[in-house]
Amino acid sequence: MCRRSPFGPLECGQIQPAEYAGGREGCQGLADAGRTRAINFFALLDPSQRRKLVFADLPGYGYAKISKSISAGWPAFIEPYLAIRSTLKLCVCLVDSNVPAQESDRQLIDWLRAAGREFAVVATKIDRLSGNQRTRNLLALKTDLELDELLPVSAKTGYGVKELWPD
Repeated sequence: MCRRSPFGPLECGQIQPAEYAGGREGCQGLADAGRTRAINFFALLDPSQRRKLVFADLPGYGYAKISKSISAGWPAFIEPYLAIRSTLKLCVCLVDSNVPAQESDRQLIDWLRAAGREFAVVATKIDRLSGNQRTRNLLALKTDLELDELLPVSAKTGYGVKELWPD
């Protein structure tokens, strides 16, 4: 079974990729973002109710509304999960397209590269930017994070969703 792990700052709307991949019916975002403290699994089912895909939602480093002492313990379970999980096929890193690349984004992407993990970087909230801002911000993110590809997505308008989750 394939597992995908979306992670990044929770204010980027982590649940939206799961909603678009499997439909909104079974997914609900947290009313109070930034509170994820453990690895949470979400199974997406095909029409015959068999597992199609499993998402592993990890705590976001960029927007954690918790104490530093709690988030300091996250690497103890997140890094081993990312390093040794054989069923983990793709890490989906979410970054907010409205703000410059964060140091936590750089560290995460560098760690994934060093670990040899497949990953995709998704720039969220793209609908909040004008055409010129969008072009400028996406180029800055690609440059700052040393990316060949960056997928812009809007949970609000659906922009980029088909490219993120092709059939």
